[in-house]
Amino acid sequence: MPDSAASPPLIELDRARVLREGSVVLDEVSLRIASGQHTVILGPNGCGKSSFVRLIDRSLHPQTREDGAPAVRLFGQARWNVWELRTRLGLVSADLHADLLRQRGLDVEDTVISGLWGTHGLPDHRRVEPSMQERAAEALTLLDIAHLRHRRLATLSTGEARRVLIARALVHRPQALLLDEATAGLDLAARHRFLALLRPLAARGITLIQVTHHVEEILPETVQVILLRAGRVLGCGRPEAMLVPERLSALYDLPLEVQRGAQGDWRIRPA
Repeated sequence: MPDSAASPPLIELDRARVLREGSVVLDEVSLRIASGQHTVILGPNGCGKSSFVRLIDRSLHPQTREDGAPAVRLFGQARWNVWELRTRLGLVSADLHADLLRQRGLDVEDTVISGLWGTHGLPDHRRVEPSMQERAAEALTLLDIAHLRHRRLATLSTGEARRVLIARALVHRPQALLLDEATAGLDLAARHRFLALLRPLAARGITLIQVTHHVEEILPETVQVILLRAGRVLGCGRPEAMLVPERLSALYDLPLEVQRGAQGDWRIRPA
């Protein structure tokens, strides 16, 4: 794992302000995620989580600051070629899953290889090299789904397909994974299996950044929780300091009780 003290932050926002259709969706947001600092961005629907993800994947851009200083730095850089960025930061999301399903006939191996170009399927002008197939096989084996390589993506269960999306994100051997509501559409058992897959990745040195509104999805490896409400950071710190009734009740605008299980899992319920 990289030395986080010597390396620049993976993600650094400094008073980032983002507009969408004339409305402020992120308002003076400042946060920092270091290498190896497994982080959860937690908040209710409409709090700005999706805008945060789009800001990080460069499909949204912050307003220019009056002082000219960059509002967003990724891996220490303010400017990025989006294709190069995707080699460092893998994305897994329900929206990406839906986009890939629109590509009819796409099989699992081609889905994973498409991650090398950041496309939804194999571009007609690109040739698949044996080395690319080897990288795809490596990622599929890591997630124990090599036997699915010739299945069409559309024929898989949602849980199986999300494993394929992780493999697609890992094909570049990235430093970090950004998981945007990645369990959406999974049933209870599939969600449990999906979250269990993430823990070995954290142990391998891949920084996990989860974006969710489910406290139950916070992994024991998480060392930082950022609470986001109405486009602003409501709190940032260790899980033990953030996942307390007072803070979560304010976050969700509902009196809540918090419980922590023996395995380090978190649960909330109305007080």
